[in-house]
Amino acid sequence: MQRTALAAALFAAIALSACSTAPEGRGAQSPATASSDGTAHQAPMPPPTPPAPPAPPTEARLVDAERSRRDQVVVTGTRVHAEEAMAVRMLAAPAPASAPLLYDMVAPPPHAQPANTENYAERDDNPVQRVAEQPVSTFSIDVDTGSYSNVRRMVRQGVRPPADAVRAEEFINYFDYGHPGPDSLATPFLATTEVAPAPWDERRHLLMIGIKGFDVPKAELPPANLVFLLDTSGSMNSPDKLPLLKQSFAELTGQLRAQDRVSIVVYAGSAGLVLPPTPGDRKDEILAALERLEAGGSTNGGDGIRLAYAMARRAFVEGGVNRVILATDGDFNVGTVDGGSLETMVADQRKSGIALTTLGFGQGNYNDHLAERLADAGDGNHAYIDTLQEARKVLVEEMSSTLLTIAQDVKIQVEFNPAQVAEYRLIGYENRMLAREDFANDKVDAGDIGAGHEVTALYEITLAGSGAERLPPLRYGARQPTAAPAQAGELAHLRLRYKRPGETASRLIETPILRSAIRAQPGESMRFAASVAAWADALRGGENLAQWDWQAIAGTARAAQGADRWRLRAEFLELVEASRVLVADGEGAGEPQVSAIAR
Repeated sequence: MQRTALAAALFAAIALSACSTAPEGRGAQSPATASSDGTAHQAPMPPPTPPAPPAPPTEARLVDAERSRRDQVVVTGTRVHAEEAMAVRMLAAPAPASAPLLYDMVAPPPHAQPANTENYAERDDNPVQRVAEQPVSTFSIDVDTGSYSNVRRMVRQGVRPPADAVRAEEFINYFDYGHPGPDSLATPFLATTEVAPAPWDERRHLLMIGIKGFDVPKAELPPANLVFLLDTSGSMNSPDKLPLLKQSFAELTGQLRAQDRVSIVVYAGSAGLVLPPTPGDRKDEILAALERLEAGGSTNGGDGIRLAYAMARRAFVEGGVNRVILATDGDFNVGTVDGGSLETMVADQRKSGIALTTLGFGQGNYNDHLAERLADAGDGNHAYIDTLQEARKVLVEEMSSTLLTIAQDVKIQVEFNPAQVAEYRLIGYENRMLAREDFANDKVDAGDIGAGHEVTALYEITLAGSGAERLPPLRYGARQPTAAPAQAGELAHLRLRYKRPGETASRLIETPILRSAIRAQPGESMRFAASVAAWADALRGGENLAQWDWQAIAGTARAAQGADRWRLRAEFLELVEASRVLVADGEGAGEPQVSAIAR
């Protein structure tokens, strides 16, 4: 119906314009005059008619121009159908001035900023659980840190981060807490616990679980077969994308040895091989191949992934490090673009012993959700590179943990004693939660630990009888439980499962967490970890901080700064202050209007 009304209006306007602008007699024969003798004589010819004004645009051109104008304008109010509005304007315009008005109507609008299409997975904080009803908590470990550096980028730019960009576990795991590690690779990692009053509410306690992987020196790493899978599409054409990407991989190239092999695969509208498997000591060739890269075209990430895994299989090193490192803004827009299909493709390839690490770059169209999902599916880790310093941290300082996996499918399960603990809440790991039965199911995938990796998890717990319980007991619930004498002094029981690389059967580690181990005050590492967790919560709305405020977060972190070799903790304090100002000022003008929230 709208199209019919539009066509009628356009034709009416064009007809009116043609009638009103054509000179009299134009296009018709001059009338004859009769003389007195009845002979017809031709009347004198009028002077030449001046050139007619330009014909108004055709209907198709008008519609195309109006649609283009509509697509360019940022709509902030109620949207009116553009076809209806155009017809009304045309019919209301005076006929003699129709042509100029039509041209004015489709004039280009003022320059508008491109829409922000950054993509983050929607999630809710883990809820408080009553131990009497839900005594077991199970989740996969996570060594990703991308959320922290991505939020750091936003805060530095004066932009308040979207709540879903904040993942507390990645904030916490960005830092080193000095957890003790094992003495040899025979025991790939060591788990420790600490229990102390929560800094934001002394009526409650924090349980910190720390895992430290065996640290393999760089010189002792097995030979590496690496494929750099680099996004060179047009969306990467900005200083914080392809130029920073090239600098970052140049830093990694400087760490390679003769026994290592590197291939470079790029993708834009299609995928291509830039560098076949090349020894790591031929650095000039590798660096020259990186330097030649330019951005342009669409983004066919699916083809790039396929070619990268093909090259990894071609140069596969038995018993070595076999890994694809994908560097992208995640803006896949041609070929296989569905996240689920790409995730399935990567999950199938991990069975061949080739892992996937994802490195995120850029802003405005950054697809955080896809980058994280692909790394999880590929038995790898995800980081976000916002500066060259971050690239050095991930690819140089943490090279061993980034490249070498020492334990796979690592799962944590905590069973709380209802006689000692009334409630608990796991901080973060919302997208890593597992069903209770998944813990012993070796078919269920979980996170991996690299050499030297640290993993930290925090539970907020409420002791039974403390009076700080937040959830009332059920009317028809079980009566107050009592523990068996042998377990009366246990707060909880910690279990961990993992597989050695190449094995299919998991191994079990378990240890009790004793009430007698509760400390009077939290140690330095726990206080700093609690400050980081509190900052993440404050950025998401601060619903779990009790009476803590921004000043308390900064004060606790400052007192627990400790030895800060790389000034990462000092930088954290700067970020807390900067974000406090953003939130206090109610800043919103620069807040990303994220167009896609993945569910």
